[in-house]
Amino acid sequence: MSELASKSCKPCEGGVRPLTADEARSMLKDAPGWILNSTATEIERTFQFKNFYETMAFANAVAWVANREDHHPDLEIGYRRCRIRYSTHAIGGLSENDLICAAKINAL
Repeated sequence: MSELASKSCKPCEGGVRPLTADEARSMLKDAPGWILNSTATEIERTFQFKNFYETMAFANAVAWVANREDHHPDLEIGYRRCRIRYSTHAIGGLSENDLICAAKINAL
């Protein structure tokens, strides 16, 4: 388990500085497969599956992680894929919470 995956999210109501691009890139080393967007305000990853049932089982596991951490992604679900995007809307960019959840999802 990565160092990020062992952490828990902290409430973020704003007033916190978003991660810089360099900070986000450094932290992404603990969440391989996730991509930082060009403005360093969002990370995303698309997971592929054999069928719809596996896709939905994974999406439900992601929902469980999101509820447990109280930090929720944007999900796009298709027949054999699930695209996940994280950004902390309250600060208009990325927070450590986004990377923590990405690492936890990787551990699924």
